[in-house]
Amino acid sequence: MTVLARVLGLVRPRWGRLAIGLLAAALASGCAVALLATGAWLIARAAEQPPIAALSLGVVGVRAFAVGRAAFRYLERVTTHDATLRALADLRVTIFGRLEHLAPAGLPALRRGDLLGRFVADVDGVQDVFVRALLPYAAGLLVSTGTLVFLVAVLPPAAAVVGAAVLLLAVALPAAVRRWSRTAEIDVVRARGELSALVVDTLERVPELQAYGEADRRLAALNESGAQLDTGLRRAGRANALGAAGLVLVVGFTIWATLIVALSAVRSGQLSAVLLVVVVLLPLALADVLAGLPSSARELTRATGSARRVFEVVDAPDPVIEPEISGTMPPGPAHLRVEGLAVRWHADTADAVAGVDLDLPPGRRVAVVGPSGAGKTTIAMALLRFLEPSAGRVQLNGIDTRDLDGDVVRSSVGLLAQDAHIFDSTVRENLRLARPDATPEQLREALRQARLLDRVDALPKGLDSAVGEHGERLSGGERQRLALARVLLADFPVLVLDEPTEHLDLATADDLVRDLLDEARGRSLVVVSHRLRGLEELDEILVLSHGRVVERDRHEELMAASGWYAEAYERERGLEVVA
Repeated sequence: MTVLARVLGLVRPRWGRLAIGLLAAALASGCAVALLATGAWLIARAAEQPPIAALSLGVVGVRAFAVGRAAFRYLERVTTHDATLRALADLRVTIFGRLEHLAPAGLPALRRGDLLGRFVADVDGVQDVFVRALLPYAAGLLVSTGTLVFLVAVLPPAAAVVGAAVLLLAVALPAAVRRWSRTAEIDVVRARGELSALVVDTLERVPELQAYGEADRRLAALNESGAQLDTGLRRAGRANALGAAGLVLVVGFTIWATLIVALSAVRSGQLSAVLLVVVVLLPLALADVLAGLPSSARELTRATGSARRVFEVVDAPDPVIEPEISGTMPPGPAHLRVEGLAVRWHADTADAVAGVDLDLPPGRRVAVVGPSGAGKTTIAMALLRFLEPSAGRVQLNGIDTRDLDGDVVRSSVGLLAQDAHIFDSTVRENLRLARPDATPEQLREALRQARLLDRVDALPKGLDSAVGEHGERLSGGERQRLALARVLLADFPVLVLDEPTEHLDLATADDLVRDLLDEARGRSLVVVSHRLRGLEELDEILVLSHGRVVERDRHEELMAASGWYAEAYERERGLEVVA
């Protein structure tokens, strides 16, 4: 009920349109019932061969109800779909607004495909709460009420019979179907998310799966996931079939019971033979209106399950708390200082790093190294204000970054990530992401600094050459250099390089690190890396272990100390010699 209340809150600004849609739906269904009743009366009355004038009202009624049914149905579709789709557009805006605050550190631990499924298929599924569940139910109840009022006026015993049928079709049967299908529908929503995650993961890793002979195993996993989804759909379908069977039984018994009551009324003179036909056929007409209510109950379960999956992500806690009023950066070169920094990924977990001090005046270059899981990336996330310090502080020109909006911090502190995204567009558009108003000369200069200009000039269309999805038409080193050119074009005074040589061969990695250090001169630089070669000229190297700084000094002093750094450096150099 809490989820349903939140979904209803999405359309609160559009209650007026939905009210018009509900009224139109009720009138359309009412016209359908009235059309059958009027047609039955017209045929039965015509069989008595009255004067033609006596039938004129019925003829006009048939035409009016036929036209009204189509017109009101059109109005209902236009208004309800317009209101619902606008509400979904607002929901998507809300979702992407939340993503801006949550990414990258605050997103729940979901696979990319599952996250995509939640924000596409599940958001689309939310509209079924209105269009396929609540609206048909409300319209059916309104039409049923009007029909019962008519029957009470014509033949109260028949109204009692039809009223009992309405209770069964509108209350008991939908409740039973929802109960029978609840587990199945929840499983369907979950299985669809799992399958989406598995498909996306498989498509992104086809070369690796083929190279390691895992393609057949992954296809088997896809088949198994698809089979689980099919099983859930069949279980949900069985519940829907039981609901349809129940509908036929209830309608059949209702027609027979109404016929018996009406015949008795005709014999006693309480009801005319013409109205007998109308009274007997009304339950059949009403059945068409109420036929969708059991499936509406099932759709409600599925739609609220989809909404719950969306809200699980939307309700994830913010990784940082933005100030109500952001401070401004003082003029002058950017000076980044870290004092006693401690950071945790979640409020209920231990600190991933603690007691970190760092001073980065303009032009100073520092490396943060250590084994996997030591906390290197956590420090990078805190410097960029993607994570909130649990203790200590990060200062930018003397101002605590917690007093600055994240966008203000990231206008001075830039990131070159190991998996920097290359968009499926041209070289030019990938670069202009950093500076939309950049001139062609500035773009070419950034490429020159990244040692990529000659390669781009050799492409068929130069800057306007497409790079493919994830930059697949470029080599690994070229993709990373394109990301470097983008960072250099943005001209950040402070650069954080998070594993910039990951996934590159040794020679390409050495060249890239050398070019990085050459082109970043004059900027403050933090190199986060598990690879130690190429860091010999930096001003300071911090060695992390289990989130704590265990060594810090220049390369020569750390080598002389014969600690973890010296051992890891010699081991890395030995492996490279063997290679």
